[in-house]
Amino acid sequence: MTGDSTPQAGQRGGWHSGRFAHTFAAIDLGTNNCRLLVARASVSGFEVIDAYSRPVRLGEGVVLNGTLCGDAIDRTLGALEVCAAKIDRHRVTRARHIATEACRRACNGEDFLALVKARTGLSFDVIAPEEEARLALASCENLLDPEIPYALLVDIGGGSTEVSWIRIGRRGDSTGAVSELIDMTSVPWGVVTLTESCVSNQPRETPVGRARYDEMVERIRSDLRPFCARHSIGSAIERGDVQVVGASGTVTTVSAHHLGLKRYNRTMVDGTSIGREHILRICEELSVMSVAELTALPCIGDDRADLALAGGAILEAVCRQWPAPTVRVADRGLREGVLMDLMRQADRDADPLSQPICRRND
Repeated sequence: MTGDSTPQAGQRGGWHSGRFAHTFAAIDLGTNNCRLLVARASVSGFEVIDAYSRPVRLGEGVVLNGTLCGDAIDRTLGALEVCAAKIDRHRVTRARHIATEACRRACNGEDFLALVKARTGLSFDVIAPEEEARLALASCENLLDPEIPYALLVDIGGGSTEVSWIRIGRRGDSTGAVSELIDMTSVPWGVVTLTESCVSNQPRETPVGRARYDEMVERIRSDLRPFCARHSIGSAIERGDVQVVGASGTVTTVSAHHLGLKRYNRTMVDGTSIGREHILRICEELSVMSVAELTALPCIGDDRADLALAGGAILEAVCRQWPAPTVRVADRGLREGVLMDLMRQADRDADPLSQPICRRND
């Protein structure tokens, strides 16, 4: 089955009730990547039992043509058929699948998702940027420092970049941070859309040049400035009241490069911190390299090389707009947030005290 959110009859108590009675699945269908997680609950959160990620580039050409193209649809359908097979094999009982900017922006997005349903049995929710921000925060909350009163969470996607302004407090048991999403903004540029808009015709062997790269940085900063001014974020950073968390392939790749990894290793990257000056230095190094040269770098390779320049420009724009001393690196995102939602709902469904009281009319 491809996912059933219906409470199961006859559930047993204890370790066999609520979240522990289910196998969960979440798919994040973005502009660039199709990502799946299959997991079961654990005492500390959840245990991943299967995962899948493929760079399908669903949003290829959308920024220029406004539609999903045939090749992108075929690539994505192939990846989703793999996801559906994994979900069936693990007998998933609760699932939610989400689609983001490419399906929001494309005029044939709804038709494409209807085709996905017919071909794979998978149903998708096209979520708003605000929902993206909420899910990203849910997945990254345990990385927040409760001693710093505010946070910026930056999620660089394929089609857009979401920035969340968050108030931080301490949990009553003093074990970590509790967060409140104050506001968010969605910049309509991600690694795919910015690449296609600014450098799509650039030969792979020729660097784009610093002038064009700086134009990309300024394009992002111009979209960030109103949000910064609305919340006086610059003043809060000067007081030392702001922490920055980066959740995206761009941030994890820059971190892996900084650590000197020859092959990407999530456990060595997730939760680490990288200094702002190190980020700017790496972005400067990447900005003068051609796609062919970027391909040869460890942790970039063929899959990310043609998008690395745009990702670096977005990250550099964030660091120049908001000069916090470090960025906390999060190799996690919307899938993890969806899984946490599903587990909480399973707990509520299994709790008799949370069920509505049915009154009989005598």
